[in-house]
Amino acid sequence: MLPNTHSMLLAAAALAAVIGLIFLVQRLVRAGGLLPRNAGARMTVAEVIALDPRRRLHLVRCDGRHLLLLTGGPQDLSLGWLAEQERAP
Repeated sequence: MLPNTHSMLLAAAALAAVIGLIFLVQRLVRAGGLLPRNAGARMTVAEVIALDPRRRLHLVRCDGRHLLLLTGGPQDLSLGWLAEQERAP
């Protein structure tokens, strides 16, 4: 039973080492700027405003457009897409 326990501990240590190396390489690549943090992120929360202790108004950006959401009441509501603002040249 001793050799079996030894090989199980060795396998667990090898797995931990490989997972540690994967995380280390990921951090080094991100720190070097080779991998953007939000690669391919299409949706982000631009702003959140608390209207009262339960309800919140969220401004969500999706594909360059903004959506207004009201959450926390009896039901969540989509208040609609905001019109795009004209940019000054």
